[in-house]
Amino acid sequence: MRVTVLDNLSVGRPENVPSSAELAVGDILDTGFVTEVFTTCEIVFHLAARVAIRSSFEYAVDDAQTNVAGTASVLTAAEKSRSIRKLIVASSMAVYADAPYGHCVDEEYSTAPVSPYGVSKLAVERLTHLMCSRAQIDSVVVRLFNTYGPRQALSPYVGVVTIFIDKLLRGETPVIFGDGEQCRDFVHARDVARGCLAVMDFGPSGATFNIGSGTPRTVNQLLAALNGCMGTSLEARYANAVPGELCYSVADITKASRLLGYEPAEDFELTLQALTDEVRRSHQLSL
Repeated sequence: MRVTVLDNLSVGRPENVPSSAELAVGDILDTGFVTEVFTTCEIVFHLAARVAIRSSFEYAVDDAQTNVAGTASVLTAAEKSRSIRKLIVASSMAVYADAPYGHCVDEEYSTAPVSPYGVSKLAVERLTHLMCSRAQIDSVVVRLFNTYGPRQALSPYVGVVTIFIDKLLRGETPVIFGDGEQCRDFVHARDVARGCLAVMDFGPSGATFNIGSGTPRTVNQLLAALNGCMGTSLEARYANAVPGELCYSVADITKASRLLGYEPAEDFELTLQALTDEVRRSHQLSL
């Protein structure tokens, strides 16, 4: 199987692309460029997005441009290329309404986003199914929950695992927005990859799947686990909750398990330890 990676390198790095894959550097908003790349492809995994829930009110225009207009460009290019037979789009748990504490959300749960980012991703889903149906391209949406793993770019707005590791490594006080009892579904990047590959072989078009771990963990529990991995004991500073962030967001993965055979395989504590060890080594090499 031949793989081509299209990236504008605003966050990604060329060295993260395996030597067996081809890297095409460009922007998804350049429809002509994307169409040219697609002429040799049959299946597209559309993962490009501006991901920043915490700042999405401030950057609502950027979110809409990259996520919605960018997806429209990808879909237009897919139709023009005449070679794409399937398009798999990464959406987000941010499309859901907040859930009652203890209630895992399935794919039929209310889609009432509380952030501009969530609104943009819900628009992406509907645009994908609509345009793919007209172009006779199979479409599948995967709603990803809180993904973490190696080489995640450090950002002040997204990726709480990476943010906390960086703070602990520097001996700085982590900041938790709200009381820290908000629940998240932390899913490792390798499990996300497993879910995406399972979707590639799924037959019916127009489907949507949750891809998560199905296990609730509070932000306070995450910080405690990371302190244990790093041998630190730093306590958090608590700040006001941020508008647009869900209080309870945990995936019901029954549908993906039943139809795709998807089962998370990564151990949370072991992968956290491996990740903290990797970041520590990288930090030491940079000194």
